[in-house]
Amino acid sequence: MEQPTLYAEPGTSWWPLLWGPVFAALGLGVEALTGSTRPTLWFLVALLLFLPTTLWVQGRRRLYAVRLTPVALHQGREELAMREVESVEGVEPRSGAKVLGGGWSVPRGTEPVPIRLTDGTVVMGWARDADALRTELAKLLITRGGQRSGPEA
Repeated sequence: MEQPTLYAEPGTSWWPLLWGPVFAALGLGVEALTGSTRPTLWFLVALLLFLPTTLWVQGRRRLYAVRLTPVALHQGREELAMREVESVEGVEPRSGAKVLGGGWSVPRGTEPVPIRLTDGTVVMGWARDADALRTELAKLLITRGGQRSGPEA
């Protein structure tokens, strides 16, 4: 059953796909000003830049996406079941804490969101808007019933 999304961040936007075609259009325009045009060459340039950029964007959207549902927090390719989360407020980051998503550190351009699990360990979640993710996680923990989300947890 599909769960509603409470918070989401795409890994990246699709706008980098325009790099190749825009570069090729500029090249074609400059060549047109000089009097010689080879549109086939510039079409190939656009295509050659577009294809690897597509793979790069698709990879980043998969590896750096954040999605929170009532059942789980998805960080990149990793899923953390919400039943394992005890608290997000007042949790201090710990040196050497496992980073969700499989990296050694939180991805560049994101901020850490320390999460205390029910077994007492602390893991590092991450998001571009860490406060918004922390707020949504705390709301979810409160509405889950009986779970505390503050520092007394």
